This record gives sequence, structure tokens and C-alpha cells, in this order.
Amino acid sequence: MSTKKATIKDVAREAKVSIASVSRVLNGLGGVTAETQDAVRKAAAKLHYVPDNAARSLITGRTHTIGAVLPDLFGEFFSELIRGIDLAARARGLHLLVSSSHDGVEDAAVAVRTMRGRVDGMIILSEFVDGAFLEQNVPSDLPVVLLDSPVDNPRFPAINLDNIAGAQAMVKHLLDTGHETVAFVTGPAGNYDAQEREKGYRSAMGQFAPKAPLNIVAGDFTEESGYRAGRALLAQATRPRAVFAANDMMAVGCLYAFKEAGIRVPQDIALAGFDDILIARYVTPSLSTVSVSIAELGKSALLLLTELMEGKGHADGPHIRTLRCDVVARESCGAQQTNVAPKHPPALV
Repeated sequence: MSTKKATIKDVAREAKVSIASVSRVLNGLGGVTAETQDAVRKAAAKLHYVPDNAARSLITGRTHTIGAVLPDLFGEFFSELIRGIDLAARARGLHLLVSSSHDGVEDAAVAVRTMRGRVDGMIILSEFVDGAFLEQNVPSDLPVVLLDSPVDNPRFPAINLDNIAGAQAMVKHLLDTGHETVAFVTGPAGNYDAQEREKGYRSAMGQFAPKAPLNIVAGDFTEESGYRAGRALLAQATRPRAVFAANDMMAVGCLYAFKEAGIRVPQDIALAGFDDILIARYVTPSLSTVSVSIAELGKSALLLLTELMEGKGHADGPHIRTLRCDVVARESCGAQQTNVAPKHPPALV
């Protein structure tokens, strides 16, 4: 026996408000009281009302969906980023479409073009995206927010991590803890975050340990590359006193390589990462790292995107905003557990 699908009229009758009020609430158009919004949402939930998205899009010209194009969907960083975007989107009645662009610039272009017409706005994090790519693949009327991007274009506002200051703070912390030499495991070539973190390492070593040699080993942000880097560092004629990996997953790979070789952390070699993913505090020893509020990064991007979608623009602030990164000292660096904030920026600015 089939059950009759609830209509917008049924919701209006249950909530004891007009159909127009129900429409405004469900379409996020505003102009109704908080009491009315609450009544409509409770009535819709009670009746298991499902809006006709196709009809709603024809009326409003909006899909109530946002897109996110990311370099990969694997790993704790991206799952946490997606969670932050999705929670903020759902709180605003928006749905989320996610795609990846890990196979190159054409893959990124296909991901972006596929979402055109299906989303009201887009969040893009991809090493393959530059100004020319955006002009070629993004419609002029589609709001877009970039994450961790070198693109400097007022049309495409960006939220970036302060990778340089975060890396500088970690290197200084390792040196201040008494580790005279610090090696660095890089991220993938061409990756903006990786490049900025290496700049921070080089800058801090030049400023705080100018006589110590730079020691840079290749990595690609995966655990496997961290393991290989750890083995390569142990094979050097002079072992570094501390290792700073450009992300936590590589630091975990290093940790395994050190344990496999019977090298104690931090007694024989100190270790630190970047990102502060969840597993960082549960490995043994717990991992010192540069803390990034990954979910907050996603939430901030979604909030900025909704401002653009609502026509508010971003004239009240800079088109590139920076999210602070803080050092979290745990057992792996051989120092007392604490938070060490870099000098700048003070917050999301």
C-alpha cells in the first residue's frame, strides 16, 4: 500500500502558516520570524516532507547544492575537511557534491565542468588550478572560493593556511629544545602547501641555525614516502638530531622506519609533523605537530562561499585570508607538551 507524499500545502497546514512562508523557509529566502522557521521545520520533519528539488530550482534559479573539488578524497586531512564543509552546508540547508582531481589538470577541468549547472557555488583545492584554468573552466557568474592557493585574483577569494609561519615556528621550537640539526621531508613537487612549508623550514634554519646544513629529503605526503625518507635519513653518514615532516602522514611513516631500525624517538632522534590529524595524538610516542583546524578551514570556506552566493561579496575583507597554525609539542620532540603559537597571524584575517 503506497503512502501519499506530503506536499508544501500539508506542511503549511501542519505549521499553521501560509504556503509562502513555508516556501521562504525551505528555500532559505529569509523574511520570516525564527518562530515561523522553527514551526515549518518541525512540521516538515513530522510529515517527512521531501522538497521537489527540480521544481524548486526552476522557481528559485538555485540548486541549493555546493561543489567541492579536492586533490584527493583519501586520508584524514581530506575526510576532516569534507566534514567541516558538509556540517556547515547542512546547517544552511545546502547539499554537498565532492569530486577529486588527483590525475592531473584535465581531470581537474572535467571535475569543475561536470559541476557547472548543478551547484550554486564551488570550493576548489587543487594544485592544478591557476588563474588561466579558472578563467577557462569557471562560469563568470559562479561563486568560487579557493583553498590553499597561490592565485591572487579578487574574483576568486582564497583561504590559505599560514604554512610558512607554522613551519618556522616548528623549526624554531625543535632548535630551542636543543636539537642542533633539523632535517626536512618535503611534500609533492608543485604542491602549494609543500612549497610554503619548505620555505618556512629554509627561512627558520637560516635565521636560527645559520651554521647548520640544510637537510632536505623528498616525500609526497604519503606514509610510504615518509617511511622511505626515514630510511634515507638513517642511511646518512651523520644522522640528524630532529626530523620535521611536511605532513603528519609522512611523520608516521618516518616513525615506523625508525622503530624498525631500533631508533628511539625522541631519545635518539626527535620527530614532528604538520596538520595535527587525529592519529597524531594516538601514535607512540604521541606526535608533535603544527596544528591546523582542518574542519574550521572547511567551515570558513563554506561561510565565505555562502556570502558570495547571497551577493554580499567580500568587500569587507581581503580577498586572501589566512588561517593561523600553532605548534603542538607532544612526546616525539622531547619537550614538555604545550602549544606554541607563531607570531602571526593572530587569527583568520
